[in-house]
Amino acid sequence: VQLQASGGGLVQAGDSLSLTCAASGRTFRGYNMGWFRQAPGKERDFVAGIRWSGYTSYADSVKGRFTISRDNAKNTVYLQMNSLKPEDAAVYYCAATARATSWIRSDFDYWGQGTQVTVSS
Repeated sequence: VQLQASGGGLVQAGDSLSLTCAASGRTFRGYNMGWFRQAPGKERDFVAGIRWSGYTSYADSVKGRFTISRDNAKNTVYLQMNSLKPEDAAVYYCAATARATSWIRSDFDYWGQGTQVTVSS
């Protein structure tokens, strides 16, 4: 599976941004998909995930503000980010795994190249 993330940019606090992750491969619908983010000097942390079944999970820091969704017909995963805060600024990565996952980074076998999100206060 090859992943291509896009949609990052510079926004102001309180604004919204939508990220897109386009995946190649005919078995996309069987993969669990996740979004992670990494700020400078910090670890790459889980943000949101969606299982092949459609079940979603979120980091506490983004619950109620971010929404992950997928369109299996388009081999695409989305991350809608609302009410952005300066602390949301990071490089956002999409990731895929065919294995069962508890949304930890090491469970994911495929990674996109990352897209930068910058939030000004």
